[in-house]
Amino acid sequence: MWRKLIKTDMVKRYSFKLFIRVAIFLFVFVLYIINKELIKEILNMKFSFGIINYGITPMHVIWLVFMVMMITHLFPSDKLSMALLKNKKKIYVEVPGYSQLELMKFVQEQNVKAWSIMLLWLCFNAIWGMLYLFGIIDGADLFMLTVFYFLCDYICILFFCPFQNFIMKNKCCVNCRIYDWGHFMMFTPMLFIKNFYSWSLFFTALIVLIHWEIMYAKYPQRFWSGSNQTLQCKHCKDKTCQWKKAGRVAKQKEKG
Repeated sequence: MWRKLIKTDMVKRYSFKLFIRVAIFLFVFVLYIINKELIKEILNMKFSFGIINYGITPMHVIWLVFMVMMITHLFPSDKLSMALLKNKKKIYVEVPGYSQLELMKFVQEQNVKAWSIMLLWLCFNAIWGMLYLFGIIDGADLFMLTVFYFLCDYICILFFCPFQNFIMKNKCCVNCRIYDWGHFMMFTPMLFIKNFYSWSLFFTALIVLIHWEIMYAKYPQRFWSGSNQTLQCKHCKDKTCQWKKAGRVAKQKEKG
């Protein structure tokens, strides 16, 4: 099954990035287990004085990685995925004679599903927020949750996405209506920690989400395979859906 996978440049890049995310998750998890207080101290320290007192710590490096990652989504290069670049005019190839009515139906259906996910996500994370406000969990727990979301982001892209399977029903990430919501969802727990590092991550992620939504509202035709030929399977250069498809085929064979 796995030998048939097409190793595109994007598949190789995503595989490498997944390895990096696993490494970051394991590093933070080990630090969380053996020295949770250090994470709490770094999260609570002032931006300038914290660096003076502690120097550049691995936690600062992780924060910088997160920030650079989001900035690249605001100013994407041509080397990023089609899922992200589909809002750009230069890769839009119009489907001749596509139906405006069908496009509007698609947009309405996708909006209902997308904002249902947003409501579900905010309600779910409100639980963690309440636990934090009542002192049951602390900032280190929320940071660990954020790093877990950071890892899950790529698991959703490459292997299994509950939002895709159960709510959005889109065929792949390239066609995903909420593809660039990932950072906002990832850094939602950071909203509850009153600190430069946490709030800078959350509000930068919010800017990324707002930018995506503005582009979606202005150019919905770029986000639908029925109006944008670039998003159709035969024109896809990413092929990052292969693991998901291979998994579905394997399950179908098991069922007979």
